[in-house]
Amino acid sequence: MAKLTSVPPVKFAQARGARIAYQEFGEGPPTMVAIPPAAQNIEMSWEWPPVRAMLERFGSFCRYIHFDKRGTGASDRDAGVNAIDERVEDLRAVMDAAEVDRAHLLVVSEGGPMGILFAATYPERVDSLVLIGSGPSLVPPDMTEEEKAGFRERNDRYASVWGTNDSPVVDGFAPSLAGDTEYRAWHQRYERAAAGQDSIRDLLELALTMDVRELLPTLDVPTLVIHRTGDRIVPVAWGKELAETIPGARLFLQESEDHFPYVGDMEGWMVEVERFVTGTVQPRPAAAPHSRDVHITTLGGFEVTVGGEKVSTSAWGSRLARQLLKRLVAARGRPVTRDELFEMLWPDEFDRSKLGPRLSVQLSAVRRVLGTGVVADRETVRLDLDEIVTDLEAFFVADDDAAIVGAYGGEFLPEDRFDDWTIAMRDETRSRFVTAARTLTGRHLAGGSYRIAVRTARRLIEIDRYDEAAYRDLVRALAAMGEDGEAQRAHDAWAEAMGELGIAVEPYDMIIP
Repeated sequence: MAKLTSVPPVKFAQARGARIAYQEFGEGPPTMVAIPPAAQNIEMSWEWPPVRAMLERFGSFCRYIHFDKRGTGASDRDAGVNAIDERVEDLRAVMDAAEVDRAHLLVVSEGGPMGILFAATYPERVDSLVLIGSGPSLVPPDMTEEEKAGFRERNDRYASVWGTNDSPVVDGFAPSLAGDTEYRAWHQRYERAAAGQDSIRDLLELALTMDVRELLPTLDVPTLVIHRTGDRIVPVAWGKELAETIPGARLFLQESEDHFPYVGDMEGWMVEVERFVTGTVQPRPAAAPHSRDVHITTLGGFEVTVGGEKVSTSAWGSRLARQLLKRLVAARGRPVTRDELFEMLWPDEFDRSKLGPRLSVQLSAVRRVLGTGVVADRETVRLDLDEIVTDLEAFFVADDDAAIVGAYGGEFLPEDRFDDWTIAMRDETRSRFVTAARTLTGRHLAGGSYRIAVRTARRLIEIDRYDEAAYRDLVRALAAMGEDGEAQRAHDAWAEAMGELGIAVEPYDMIIP
């Protein structure tokens, strides 16, 4: 399936007392139905590029259907949160509405007990079960009443800050993105679109009652269990319990602390799912080589084009990925230490064990966009300038005044002028341009190329409105062209600028030869 040009329309399945929102896309066979975590919003989830990439990847090898539980997302909110057995019937209603007789069930996180119960109840409608970051229950099976009371207190605090700046969701579910302010802001908005505080509180309370351990040995469907070894939300031991107890189940582990499947290494587990569901992994054409086809602009503003097409801001996934690339461009192919990148991207975090995975996520985002040209080892990261074209390198390669002036597109990363690491490069590029432009202006004045002299002098004044030499050359060039009015206005602008500094300028008549 090619990349979707628009978000699939939201459809509704009529369940008992509520409409259940769902979307479908991709082509089968096979068909996969995704059982959601606690709360999501199928329509808004497409906004975050890694989520969209995950969904499009599913759609490339199956007909994919996902839905919002009742009381959450785009489903009817006033229907409230239902018990696990009612959720099973809601899933059946979605499959019926989509005319799906049998499907592979993709079960994520809190959806685990619901998916397991459905497979035990309607095995004839289940081709296989894929459980990601899940377990047979969401709480330890032997909790005391005192522990349950503590659990409820934590849930109340959790629900009270749901969707706010104090929400702990990103820190727990996507720790490698905890320092990404853009992602954090998006996810807080996503939380509000996924569920209200009362619904979250009810969902968490329901977790105390969901336990399907006794069903695990009875399951008779092919099962794949996927789990991150450092998952902070659902312990890896619970995933191992699934794999050890469900007959014939396979276990695939990944090293990561992230719980959300779309965060971190998605390709690793996605290949396992595709192979498990289809029996193979579709050969995908290798990405077209981007050698000399990736262009990065940093002078006058930041822009990246790949294959002649401008890369949109949303394609990066986060501001941090763009900042990382900008820093690598500024290094001009020289290695930048990982420690320096840690300090630049996460100045308030000092735990290197956390920063390593976070940097890997951002490097992955840069590679995904560029497709080439990023070279990294255990200590450093750099750009391969044989693979990538930057205006900065073209500017420094220029070896005569005219070429230097022509290659200077403006101030280096003007939107980042307050970042310390940009200052040295901004000063260096500006100084090189000014030196060449002044020489070139004088040469054109002497040679009678007055229009070029005017254009170059004005560029100098744009950079420094107190550049007396540029004003003087501009006035002389305009006067030599017979544009006395323009020359006088240029002199007046010069006088006004220098007057701000308490400096008098030469009278107009004394400047004109």
